[in-house]
Amino acid sequence: MPTTTRKQAAGPCMAAVAMLLLVAGCSGVQEPDGGPRPAPPQSSVPGSSSPAEAPALDVAVVADGLDHAWDVVQAPDGTLLVDERAGGLTAVLPDGAVREVRADFGDIFARGETGLMGLALDPGFAGNRRFYSCQGVVANGRTSLPTSIAVIAWTAAPDWSSATRVADPLIGGIPVNERSGRHGGCRLRFDDQGGLLIGTGDNAVGTNPQDPRTWAGKVLLADAMTGEVAVWTLGHRNVQGLAVRPGTGQVFSVEHGPDRDDEVNLLREGGNYGWDPDGDRTYDESVPMTDPAIEGAIPAVWSSGDSTIAVSGATFLDGDQWGAYDGLLLVGVLKGQGVLALRLDDAGALQEQFRLPELEGAYGRIRSVLQGGDGALYVTTDNGGNEDKVLRVTPR
Repeated sequence: MPTTTRKQAAGPCMAAVAMLLLVAGCSGVQEPDGGPRPAPPQSSVPGSSSPAEAPALDVAVVADGLDHAWDVVQAPDGTLLVDERAGGLTAVLPDGAVREVRADFGDIFARGETGLMGLALDPGFAGNRRFYSCQGVVANGRTSLPTSIAVIAWTAAPDWSSATRVADPLIGGIPVNERSGRHGGCRLRFDDQGGLLIGTGDNAVGTNPQDPRTWAGKVLLADAMTGEVAVWTLGHRNVQGLAVRPGTGQVFSVEHGPDRDDEVNLLREGGNYGWDPDGDRTYDESVPMTDPAIEGAIPAVWSSGDSTIAVSGATFLDGDQWGAYDGLLLVGVLKGQGVLALRLDDAGALQEQFRLPELEGAYGRIRSVLQGGDGALYVTTDNGGNEDKVLRVTPR
């Protein structure tokens, strides 16, 4: 857990967090942003077809009729919990039954790219039935905070018929672009030490990514019981995915570039990932996604290069049943419509990249990917119009 912490409250991060960072050195629809910029600082590994020994994959629809399905988690009993951006929870029970989970979303702020976004189950869910959402909220008397993004703790009923807020909010006051909802983040994942990671967007405000006093354009590390928060990394544009590599403690973020250079980054505590669009009171997206002029800026593990594909949620495949796919980092692709597979070495460097053929263009925009506790891969689509699905993908 973070050594420099702050209790949930409206206001800037502590000066001690800023000192830590100084010492240490997107959206659903792709945006028509930015102009020409330098090539990314890291070398790219050419794309390729999937390995010859790759397993064939079976894809089954386990829920449909959803609208902008955003995230999915799996409980120890096998139940899937999925959310929708405009507000709403659905459970897919182990017997295949699909059930609406009654929950209060009366204060949801759903505009543009912001709404009900990331989900995470508490590591102790089997005993406490606690889970977390990251969502836009309007100030309506529940809280003294302004319209913002909040992490809320819930408990699920034993039969999944309802969910009740138990910390409302657990963490409040994460900035939001109230006018447009642009660059709201927001992905949740637990690290291997039980800390809650929160990936945020920069709200399309030029000063936010490099300012350690704001929680926008950051990856935060929080205590899920107390709501204490530290800024863990900075210099991010719009963090759409977080993945923890099994058995290593490595954490990877996935984020949108403007008109080029979507990125996957290996995160290091206190690291600066180089997004600095502060253009003298403007949001200048002509700057590089990882600006080499920033001292200590950490280059990306993977970059999309000259054009974006709009990467989103991420997960690692882990298990012998995946054969040649075991150990891959999978990334959902929105604009490019599919799932990107990255093979990384032990240090996190890119070795190979390709797309999963069974999901290539077949289901539209892919928002989230998750390997469940049962070993299967679960995928949410984000096409809108009540046409979205949850898919179960298994090796044949």
